[in-house]
Amino acid sequence: MPFYHAAGTIPPKRHTQFRRPDGELYREQVMGTKGFSGVQSILYHRNPPTAVARARLLSACRPAFEPQGALRHRHFRTNGLTAEGDAVAGRQYVLGNDDLLIGVARVTQPMDYYYRNGDGDELLFVHEGTGTIETMFGVLRYRPGDYIVLPIGTIYRVIPDTGAGEAGDAAAELDPSRATGAGELAGGSRFLVVESNSWIATPKRYRNEHGQLLEHSPYCERDIRVPSLLETVTETGEFEVRVRKGGYMHAHALAHHPLDVVGWDGYLYPWILNIHDFEPITGRIHMPPPIHQTFESERFVVCSFCPRLYDYHPDAIPAPYAHGNVDSDEVLYYVKGRFGSRKGIEEASITLHPAGIPHGPHPGRAEASIGKQATDELAVMIDTFRPLRVAADALQAEDAGYAYSWAPRPDASGPSDG
Repeated sequence: MPFYHAAGTIPPKRHTQFRRPDGELYREQVMGTKGFSGVQSILYHRNPPTAVARARLLSACRPAFEPQGALRHRHFRTNGLTAEGDAVAGRQYVLGNDDLLIGVARVTQPMDYYYRNGDGDELLFVHEGTGTIETMFGVLRYRPGDYIVLPIGTIYRVIPDTGAGEAGDAAAELDPSRATGAGELAGGSRFLVVESNSWIATPKRYRNEHGQLLEHSPYCERDIRVPSLLETVTETGEFEVRVRKGGYMHAHALAHHPLDVVGWDGYLYPWILNIHDFEPITGRIHMPPPIHQTFESERFVVCSFCPRLYDYHPDAIPAPYAHGNVDSDEVLYYVKGRFGSRKGIEEASITLHPAGIPHGPHPGRAEASIGKQATDELAVMIDTFRPLRVAADALQAEDAGYAYSWAPRPDASGPSDG
């Protein structure tokens, strides 16, 4: 994780007596990864974090996948997935395998329960909207462009801003071109969602042996936002925490509020990096995709394609060369701007370029890029090290002609621009 952080009140020595004003012990919880050899934090609760009054199975929550089909490039216009809801129940999955699930969520209402992913870390990318995430570590405010990293076992709840003015003001502050009032989802949020069964971290090559981000890293600790206000909730009653584990959703009823932490410290906690704080690496000739890497996991990486200057060799071709995905499936989520290598793409499109076959710029894109000085594209890329499958529910949003959009056309014009 990024760095050591502490919040609230903690005792001077870990694993020692720490008492409430009424003399009862606060309940210490060591929350860590890789047994006791990974990063960890220690939290102090007013109540035992193990005190569950009732547990029940809700439902299976892994998506159904399409049958095996022909190997081909795919394009999904996720604007066509119109289901809405809260940040967990409203998720619509597009791609997945045994390592991760990739989906989208139109968040139009607050969660009326709390949630814990017991399988792995989650990464929420905020395409649109503003709001609050209440967590056991404190409060996080989100805005467009935020990557929100939520470690395994974190209890949280997402509350989108309901006032259209709030969402519009935040979007305009980040990007003046969007100063048109409410933004696309008035009073709601749009997320790209990655659910992982492993840990999401900063790339190793950006860090020294002490974990500090190095000078050549495209972002640093100053760009990272950590939970702010830690509010200890003493309310009693019945509170629901939904837990995802092994492809099933469970409901745990607690007799105390799940956000009863009075203090914590360590290296494991939710944090935010905004994509606009990523500083692109450029060169005289076209640079390979790893320069855009933002996060890593054991089974996939996440990259950020941000507005940047193009290559400055006098004979440079800024558009990417065709390349074969030998070891990974490549997924792109298009956020905004004009993506230089693609036609027929719109905001919130997801493309899948699978391993085993090459892909590259659409016809005419390489020639059109020559002499261009900069790009305004904004996109998130996810490369997975094992093949992805397509969720059956995503087929309704598929652009079936995308696989053949590189083929010569009689009118030589190619697909229309998105």
